[in-house]
Amino acid sequence: MDIRRIYQNSLSSLLAPGKVLALYGPRRAGKTTLLKAFVSEFKGKYFFGSGEDSAVRSIFKSGDANLIRNSFAGYDLVVIDEAQALPNAGLGLKLLVDNVPAARVVASGSSSFELAGKIGEPLTGRKRTRMLFPLSAMELAEHFGNMELRRRLEEILIYGSYPEIFTTENLDDKAELLDELRDDYLFKDILAYERVRDSDKLRRIVTLLAYQTGKEVSLNELSRNVGMSVPTVERYLDLLEKTFVIFKISGFSRNLRSEVSKTRRYYFWDNGVMNSVAGNFNLLSRRDEKSVGALWENFLVSERVKRRHYRRERVNAYFWRTYAQQEIDWVEECGNELSAFEFKWNPAAKVRIPTMWAAAYPGARFSVVHRDNFTGFVC
Repeated sequence: MDIRRIYQNSLSSLLAPGKVLALYGPRRAGKTTLLKAFVSEFKGKYFFGSGEDSAVRSIFKSGDANLIRNSFAGYDLVVIDEAQALPNAGLGLKLLVDNVPAARVVASGSSSFELAGKIGEPLTGRKRTRMLFPLSAMELAEHFGNMELRRRLEEILIYGSYPEIFTTENLDDKAELLDELRDDYLFKDILAYERVRDSDKLRRIVTLLAYQTGKEVSLNELSRNVGMSVPTVERYLDLLEKTFVIFKISGFSRNLRSEVSKTRRYYFWDNGVMNSVAGNFNLLSRRDEKSVGALWENFLVSERVKRRHYRRERVNAYFWRTYAQQEIDWVEECGNELSAFEFKWNPAAKVRIPTMWAAAYPGARFSVVHRDNFTGFVC
């Protein structure tokens, strides 16, 4: 099944001679497929290579401007997939755009902590960055329509939306593919990183996060549970973020003494990965209300963040909670405007605006997102 990705209509507009488009995203999210589809329709001479190819690696490793010029001269488009595997990636890409100024260049990578570190400083002012996530609700609605997105909602909440997994029909096969993705791909970049040696504790951290979706995470508690120092736990969490397994949201506060702001919540980029880590692919009918609520919240938050990135929306996002345990799931700040959202799976659930929020922010908008109206929030 060929589901058109968000950038297929706009990738050309993101390219410019003398600049590098850095396309980041998790492994198996579809970056290679997207780029192959793009070059197949490209009107011009192009080169498509991989940073894991020895011939490509040797050219970039050389740091030789003449060799790079002679190798890529005459191409209108140069695509380097898996660019995080390149030695001297930043310097090599800088030499490429400097010495083949007519070429448009794309470098894709699954490991942002490595790729960003390698190309960031050398390409200052010479790159544009975009992310490609697992299939978004926006893309699925565009391909299937909102009704089909609604029909497949429970499947997405449980098995997520990685392209290969979404297009697999058998549910047992979906679960098996997710477990393979979890074991063979998601942690590959981190475990290969020279300072990360304890894979069991890394996996333990991720498992604990899967059971705390939508809740504040205590670094001290994680530290005690996995037997690591707090700085080491922080480093592992940072690497999990930079390799597109999780992301964090901070608490909202405008310095009211009653607001909790120095805490964080972690979410997974994909519900299927979260369920694979937790070892739970149960249908919604076999889950309790809290478990369904966590799935729903993770889906809505991750899809909202995807939408914000794809639409280039300049919005700050938070959760909100007070020491008196009043809370709101999602708060967006755009300029001086505040919008608050409460997430409820059941459309009939009764929701009241927290009194402390209403008193502190009387001009803020307040909405409830449930399974009957969610498309307007994520698409």
